[in-house]
Amino acid sequence: MRTPDAWSRKGAVSTMLLPASWLYGLATALRAGRAPRYVPPVPAVCVGNLTAGGAGKTPVVLSLARLLTDRGRRPFAVSRGYGGRLTGPVRVDPALHTAREVGDEPLLLAGTLPTVVARDRAAGARAAVDAGADILLFDDGHQNPAVAKALSLVVVDGGFGFGNGRLIPSGPLREPVGRGLARADAVVVVGTDTAGAAHRCRREAAALPLLEARFVPAEEALALQGRRVVAFAGIGRPDKFFETVTEIGADLAEAMAYPDHHPFPETEIMFICEVAQERGAIPVCTEKDYMRLPPDARLMVTPVPVTLEWRDPDALDRLLESVLEEWGFDRAQ
Repeated sequence: MRTPDAWSRKGAVSTMLLPASWLYGLATALRAGRAPRYVPPVPAVCVGNLTAGGAGKTPVVLSLARLLTDRGRRPFAVSRGYGGRLTGPVRVDPALHTAREVGDEPLLLAGTLPTVVARDRAAGARAAVDAGADILLFDDGHQNPAVAKALSLVVVDGGFGFGNGRLIPSGPLREPVGRGLARADAVVVVGTDTAGAAHRCRREAAALPLLEARFVPAEEALALQGRRVVAFAGIGRPDKFFETVTEIGADLAEAMAYPDHHPFPETEIMFICEVAQERGAIPVCTEKDYMRLPPDARLMVTPVPVTLEWRDPDALDRLLESVLEEWGFDRAQ
């Protein structure tokens, strides 16, 4: 789905849906309050959020994976595999699996670190530990209590924040901000904070560490400078991608927005390519969208890779160090 406009303000539609939101909030509270079913023998780091839709969780997981690997650790990603049909647990193999089988985010993660997909997060965690993981990185799952967490990070999109501050379906929140932050160890605000997310977090949980990060184009993406492009994106907030393309210095001929996790059949890609040809441009998309393209279609589309840049890397380093020390890991092994 695409983020509904009604989630940005407290209008008539949002107010009409409030009774359903109260029921949703009650169900989430009951679920989040359960005791963990699995306490892993290695630390589990959860990268979650409080809203529906993309906030930048997967890029944060990738960034943490690189930092932990540099420390001599062997992190595994564990994902529910949203959008995929396999229930798992299954180790993702980018050479064998497709996004239709395991989901686009796990496929993207598996290009950097070992990744396990499982509808049952406890079963996924066990499978990762059995395969040799010495630290688990959960992509999403802040509201899921199945696995005991050593560190919980809540990721917030700085451009959207918490929307209208209401629960699904009246707003974007999976749970009230204060309740969700009470189970977190730190907040990560991704992108320019135009929504006042940091202020809200400090108001709700003043003692909680607040980290800031932003997307920067990877070096290979800079080849698009001065190029005319048709950009398409099926993510929570497609405008974020279109802004990135413009910031790179590409000439954005047309921006085509699709719902989050949108499947792109070959016929649709051919249409996009025809539009690009008419505009004298090249078609570009996010790396996550690229994972969902049919193999032949990937030959016609250029992905735009981005990386996460931390405003205060030392603050993140201290946070990770505290977890590793607590579990008896040396700084580098």
